[in-house]
Parts: sequence; C-alpha cells; structure tokens
Amino acid sequence: MTPLFKKLLGLNWILLAVMGFLLLGGALIIYYATHFRVDDPVIEGIWRRHIQWGVIGLCAFFVASLIDYQWIRWGAVPAFLAGVGGLVAVQMVGVVKGAVIVNEKASGGNKSWIDVPGVGSVQPSQFAIAAGIIALAFVLGELHRMHSWFRYHFVRLMVAGLVTVVPLLFVLKEGDLGSALVWLPVFGSMLLAGSIPFRYLIAMVLVGALAIPWLFFFGLKDYQRDRIVVPIKMIQNKPVNYQDEGYASINNVRAIGSAGWEGKGADGSRMPLDPATGQRRKTLHQLGLIPKATAHNDYIFTVFAEQQGFRGSLVLIGLFALLVFQCIFIAFCSRDQTGRLLVVGVAALLFAHIFENIGMQVQLMPITGIPLPFISYGGTFLVTVMFLLGMVQSVWVHRHVALEDVRENAKNRRGRRPLPPPNAVPSI
Repeated sequence: MTPLFKKLLGLNWILLAVMGFLLLGGALIIYYATHFRVDDPVIEGIWRRHIQWGVIGLCAFFVASLIDYQWIRWGAVPAFLAGVGGLVAVQMVGVVKGAVIVNEKASGGNKSWIDVPGVGSVQPSQFAIAAGIIALAFVLGELHRMHSWFRYHFVRLMVAGLVTVVPLLFVLKEGDLGSALVWLPVFGSMLLAGSIPFRYLIAMVLVGALAIPWLFFFGLKDYQRDRIVVPIKMIQNKPVNYQDEGYASINNVRAIGSAGWEGKGADGSRMPLDPATGQRRKTLHQLGLIPKATAHNDYIFTVFAEQQGFRGSLVLIGLFALLVFQCIFIAFCSRDQTGRLLVVGVAALLFAHIFENIGMQVQLMPITGIPLPFISYGGTFLVTVMFLLGMVQSVWVHRHVALEDVRENAKNRRGRRPLPPPNAVPSI
C-alpha cells in the first residue's frame, strides 16, 4: 500500500461527510435564495460560482490533508507576512462593498475587497485569519523549542498578542467589525489550549472589560453602534425606527418566526393561496423585505429558516455542531501541541462564525457582516474554511506518524548487527 493511498484511507470520514453535506446544501440554499432574481443576472446565477469556489476549496482541502502539517514550522512566518501583506494591499487598492440601501439610505459597507482580473473580488482578511491561526499555533507550540527566552509564558504571550493585534487593527481600519471580532475567540481559545497560566488570561479579560466602554463610545461608527443598541431596545420593547436601523432585525425575526415547524417551502410552495388572484402568496424574502444585497450571504440563515422552518434549522445547526465537535475530538487525538492548537483555532473560528451569524438574525447578537460557513456565498471565505479543515484532517491523518517513526527506528536497530569493539580480534 502506497503512503498516499494509506493517507486517503485514513481520512476522518465523518468530518469529510459533514463538510460535503454542508457544501452541497449551501449551493442548494443559495440557488433557492437567488434563482428568481431575474432582474439581476449577477445574483441569479451566483450559485454556480459558489460551486466553482467549492471545487477550488476541495482541491485546497485534499492538498492540506495529505501534507504533514509540520510544514508550519518553516511556513508560519511567510504565511503570516503574506496575510498582513494582503491587508496592506487592501488599504492601497481595495474597493468598498457591502453597503445596504434602506429607504434610499446607505448603511454599512467597508473597504475589504480587492478586485483580481479573471477571478473576481477576494477578501484578504479571510486569508489573514487563516495565516494568523497557523502563526499562533507555531508561536504557542513550537517557539519555546528555539530559544530559552520563549520558555517564559509572558514572552510567548507578548509574541502571540503581536501576531493577533497587527492584523486585527488592519481589519478594523477596513471597517469590517465582524471579521475583527472573530479574532478574539480564536486568540482566547488558542491561549487557553496553549498552556498560558490563568493569571495572565484573567488579567487580559479584566483589561478588555475596562476597554469596552471606550471602544463603544469612541471607537465605533454610528451605524455600528446602532447595530448593538437596536437588538437590546427591541428585546426591551423600546421604540425603534423599523424603517431605518431596525429594518433588517424586525424582518428577519418575522420571517423566521412565521415559518413554523415545516416552513413555507422552497419558492413558497407551502404558502396559502390568495383568494383574490388564486396564486400562492409570496414569502417575505420573495417580497424583498429581507435585504436583497445580503440575502445570499449575511442573511442566508433567515432565508433558509423561512423556507424549511424549525425542523430544517435544527438539522442545519446539528450538522454545524457535529462539525465543531469532530474538530474538538481531533484536537484530543493530536500527536503534539502544535496540531492541537491548530485544530482548536479552527474550531473557534467556525463556532464564532456560526454563533454570530445565526445569533444576529434571532436578536441574540448585533448585526455584523459575517458569513455562515459553507452556506453563505463568499468564495474567499469558503476556500479559506476548506483549507483550514484540510489542516484539521492533516492533524488526524498524521496523528500516528511520530509513533510509527519510533517503531521503524526500533525495528532498524533490532535488524542491525552490533559493531565489534575497536580493538577486538576478528573471529576465524
């Protein structure tokens, strides 16, 4: 059996199957969310581009799976520099996208994309967080072996903080608050898995808590502040302008809440007939009450929940839970600290995106422009997530490599004839 074939047989098939279901389900959900948009040909056929990005992501997944993840020992620094370089390029040649028009008023929008000829728009901040996870795994898992200075927890904490803060500030400068917030759970979870003492973690949490009021009042733009305040006001039944800052929140809740157990069906096939026209009534998404510009990415869960109801949403969330728990299981099976840190960072990234995206549509979290893994349209993010899951697979596939090396060395030593002493008389 060749080593390559042996690695293919050794893949974690549960992780691969869940990823495949989510990938195919995402293409189908995007199709039903956009195929009736004949007024916009770009949006109408966007599900085909999602499949194309998925094929590219599969290539990245299998390449990352079959190559031993120990390459990050020498590749972490170049990958991190390349990620930061992409963020610098955004400041120079980036374009603004993501603005939502409500009642002829634009809100949101950030300078986070670069238009690449022949490829389309790419978002370097997604590549940067993947490079950041790899760099943090190297700093917390390998750096202490290179010099005695890095054996001190405080020194490694400072280096890890620098690796996190530099791209975080660039992403904040772009105006992409959602992608910036993802860095915090990734950084915190990797510190927790990286054997950093709790006294440092508690001190960081306290400092962060003291900084929150200053960041809220002086660091956020008006529309970003409204996205945090509006859900709180809606929960407290305080007056909110539902034609402006509360437009998306109220329509998302209405669409999800009116779906019931079975949902309204794809294309509204379960909607009642209109007695005046004899045709089926349209869903809130078909009526355009879910923001059209972001219905296929940021608000894709609302579209899916309205069509498939509570039971469909339960299945989708269950698949996401299985994906995250499988990553945690692989982290426990890792052969070393570096692999464990790598998988923990990927699991934290997935959980942050899932929790924030779904939470913001049911008024648990403020609305931010953050995609739902595999389901939202976004080529850069899809390829990045599949590459990172390929790294997770690599940790699983190569979990016994160290043990196999020890056994092979022991076998070679047993098969070798012992060398005679230097002054021994040869036997006749």
